[in-house]
Amino acid sequence: MNKKQTILVVDDEEHILELLRFNFETEGFNVLTATTGEEGIRLCSKNPPDIIILDIMLPGMDGLEVCRILKARDDTRFIPIIMLTAKGTELDKVIGLELGADDYVTKPFGIRELIARVRAHLRRMDLLDHPNNTIIEVGPIVMDISSYEVFKNGKKLELTLKEFQLLRMLIENMGRVLTRDTLLDNIWGYGYYGDTRTVDVHIRYLRKKLGEDLDCIETIRGVGYKFSLKGET
Repeated sequence: MNKKQTILVVDDEEHILELLRFNFETEGFNVLTATTGEEGIRLCSKNPPDIIILDIMLPGMDGLEVCRILKARDDTRFIPIIMLTAKGTELDKVIGLELGADDYVTKPFGIRELIARVRAHLRRMDLLDHPNNTIIEVGPIVMDISSYEVFKNGKKLELTLKEFQLLRMLIENMGRVLTRDTLLDNIWGYGYYGDTRTVDVHIRYLRKKLGEDLDCIETIRGVGYKFSLKGET
């Protein structure tokens, strides 16, 4: 890395903070820590990190609310968030993804796995920051790759980073069927440890934001998804 990237860890367990601080500093990262959601949000406002590791179970404002707030703000909405939870329930995972979280890890976790996930998300952000083509136009959709903005009929759509990446990949492979595993490997990457329902959750919300009038993401039952506009294949 040419410059140190910054990780913000928000967790109320001091031993988790120290464990992550030691290991990520050893890997060459700057590490900021917070023990409450409110403190985490303040740190993001003062010095936006490159990625956030966010525990769900926090005193006061929980991690889900912190995620919702950060993903709604223009200055923090594209910072990758990895949710950290001891619950590991399907509901927590789905809610986190619906709020815009990019990934989740269940406690107890392996530190090498977490480091690998962090690096993978940062690599993907670096690729997004250096696109080959900055504008993609398909029908009423215009994607500005350099600013991560999507417009439909001139109106800006508020997409999360993962929704943006999914839409871009589907459009760039227009007419081709992309399996759920392919989408996981290319967008989440690193041999993603979750399951393919992660893709389904994001696709459902992406469709909702694109609007029912633009029925462009087709489900190929048992396989995956395909992007096509009416009248095109």
